[in-house]
Amino acid sequence: MIKNKTLKRLPVAILALLSVFIIGGCSPVKPANGDTLKIIASITPVADFIKQVGGDKVEVTIMVPAGASPHSYEPSTGQMVAVSEANIFVKVGSGVDYEVAWMDKIIGMNKEMLIVDCSKGIEIVNGDPHIWTSPLNAKQMVQNIYNGLISEDPANKDYYKANYENYIAELNDLHDYIGKIFEGYQNRSYLIYHPSFGYFSSLYGLNQIPIEQEGKEPTPKIMQHSIDQATEYNLNYVYADPQSATSYAEAIAKGISGSVLYIDPLPSSYISSMRDTANSLALEFE
Repeated sequence: MIKNKTLKRLPVAILALLSVFIIGGCSPVKPANGDTLKIIASITPVADFIKQVGGDKVEVTIMVPAGASPHSYEPSTGQMVAVSEANIFVKVGSGVDYEVAWMDKIIGMNKEMLIVDCSKGIEIVNGDPHIWTSPLNAKQMVQNIYNGLISEDPANKDYYKANYENYIAELNDLHDYIGKIFEGYQNRSYLIYHPSFGYFSSLYGLNQIPIEQEGKEPTPKIMQHSIDQATEYNLNYVYADPQSATSYAEAIAKGISGSVLYIDPLPSSYISSMRDTANSLALEFE
């Protein structure tokens, strides 16, 4: 056993790592009546879905925080400690890079926690992991989360069901709203740096023209090709997200005498952000 005086001299990071190893062998405690479920959310939209259904019955930790990229993120020691204490881990399950790299280690930290796969029942198209950008896919993801919550905490099933049904109604309203936003537009093409809105575009009949190819920064040839495409489709904007390098988007916007507009594929508040995304894209179609 390590004496208290020795522990006080250890750096915080080492103490955290010790906590991981000590806690890692323990099983998460099932929630007692009145306790909250400890849930790990893979990304911010998933965290929002959990909170909408779980309400005050859940305590959510987000693995990839707002502003970080799930393509390159590495969990912190503190997050791994949270994993070791969690009842449920909710993953996207569609091939998000950080999940591919880290899920085995995450599961190894806590083999007793329930793993909820949000992609269950959703078709993955061309290896695109951004399934949540479609409100219809979001409905399926929310259903998968609801099923996980009632499996782990059946005593509060009625509470979760009421929240689930209310949020599904809001997602249906969102889908109707976005559909109406795009009604009547003939030009439905838009230029985007990182192709994160493929499912959204497919659902609403839009043509997403990506600048970035296979996760690689654009070469001068691709930059010029993007400018040529923007000219061909008479485009005025280049869309970018907060998680991507924007210097290339700004350079292309300058090349077409246009502007950069930001749309977030990893929103903390899903419904309001997707409404904003639709309104922003509609500016290109006018």
